[in-house]
Amino acid sequence: MIDLHTHTFFSDGELLPSELVRRAEALGYRAIAITDHVDYSNYRFVLENIQEAVNVLNDTTSIVVLPGVEITHVPPVKIPDLIVKCREAGAKVVVVHGETVVEPVASGTNAAAIEGKADILAHPGLISHREAEAAAEAGVFLEITARKGHNITNGLVAKVAVEAGASLVINTDAHSPGDLITRSFAVKVGIGAGLSIRQVEECFLNSERFVKEIKTSYTNIDT
Repeated sequence: MIDLHTHTFFSDGELLPSELVRRAEALGYRAIAITDHVDYSNYRFVLENIQEAVNVLNDTTSIVVLPGVEITHVPPVKIPDLIVKCREAGAKVVVVHGETVVEPVASGTNAAAIEGKADILAHPGLISHREAEAAAEAGVFLEITARKGHNITNGLVAKVAVEAGASLVINTDAHSPGDLITRSFAVKVGIGAGLSIRQVEECFLNSERFVKEIKTSYTNIDT
């Protein structure tokens, strides 16, 4: 399992980075990104602390741990700029909190995330075909999520992404211990979204390729 969207208590998660990673390791994860919620007020603080934890964990655990962020409820016009700032501050994975139907996310957030070339547009809700086509062109992954509530629109996201040729990844958006999943459960999440086994495997390959393409100083990347 490779999970590119998780949270710790540096935002609204329940776990220390070390406990999150240990629990993921015990479930057979091969790589995990810690992507706590950020806006302009806290992105430097979050990345500084996550990076310190990641440096230790990558020297002492069997899985790859990547520092990242989830840009959340930021006005769409400011999202592309914050994507750049987060990368400059050390984020290896930039997720944008998409237009989920269970939160009042500002209209235009999906388009702004794609325009700014975030790595992943999380739980993009009622994403349009035009947005999915733009994501495909920009190389932005669309997320199939295991997260309760956000997963209501997984079926639409999968359908539109496949039609538009956009690449998908399967993530947990984990906030608590019980949110982490096994690879076999991730398969069920993908199938439940209407994907075939082959398409689910392509989601996994997308995550693997992404991790392998990240050029860092880590020495234990072996996905």
